Amino acid sequence: MKRMSEMNVVEFNNVTKKRKDFSIENLNIEIPKGFITGFIGPNGSGKTSTIQMMMDILQIDAGDIQIFGTSHKNHHIKQKIGFVYDDLYMYEEFNIKKMKSFIAPIYETWNENLFQTYLQMFELPFKKKIKHFSKGMKMKCSLLFALSHEPELIVMDEPTSGLDPIFRRELLELLQDLMVRENQTIFLSTHITTDLDRIADYIIFIYQGNIVFQRSMEAARDRFHIVSGHSEMIDADTERLFKGMRKTGLGFTALFEGDPSIFDAFEDELIIEKATLEDVMFFMTREVS
Repeated sequence: MKRMSEMNVVEFNNVTKKRKDFSIENLNIEIPKGFITGFIGPNGSGKTSTIQMMMDILQIDAGDIQIFGTSHKNHHIKQKIGFVYDDLYMYEEFNIKKMKSFIAPIYETWNENLFQTYLQMFELPFKKKIKHFSKGMKMKCSLLFALSHEPELIVMDEPTSGLDPIFRRELLELLQDLMVRENQTIFLSTHITTDLDRIADYIIFIYQGNIVFQRSMEAARDRFHIVSGHSEMIDADTERLFKGMRKTGLGFTALFEGDPSIFDAFEDELIIEKATLEDVMFFMTREVS
């Protein structure tokens, strides 16, 4: 087993999970301490399975997962993790008041003042049964309990799903504030890549159970560009320059990885723009498929 870097909160080392219809093999991931790491990929790529393995909900077949320098199976490390799942695992007949009586005693670091602050911020009813909550309210409820014990690592699976645009932006600002002010580490899986364009420091891209890349957002912005031009500029040789391409009767649009200065001689014939995460995911999955 390789020694875990002190710069990382989580490390996956050659993790494998084989299922009937899907496999993750030799997965290697690093989640750096004190940053927001975005986890992207199309639906069915392995994002939720990866998170479930991290949280020891799904058993791994081979490899090793280290969290805070110890095995992910160490029950005590759950004290340091705030987990926000895309579905709410709470008794629907309970209200928030009753759920708190069960959950708060579990955590040594439970902060009642913080709980009350988030309860008010999220505008959640204290005594209304959870079964009457909307999807957005359930996600806010999950956030409420995940954040109130001051976790060092916050793991989120589609946390902005079902939230209205105003609260979604407020949540992203809250996450940035937690990362900067409290030095908390945040691992955020989402299909809404525009959220990550705004707040992520690092990106991990998974597709069909394999890591396509993991790098800083700064490196991704510098490395990936969208190139557009007339179709007659493309032949078999030039097409190989790109990671993925879409052609229409009006021309081509393609993803380029590398130094865009190689196109300087064609600056009057091409449009070159920095790629968004959505661009990267779209074109890279088209190339693989």
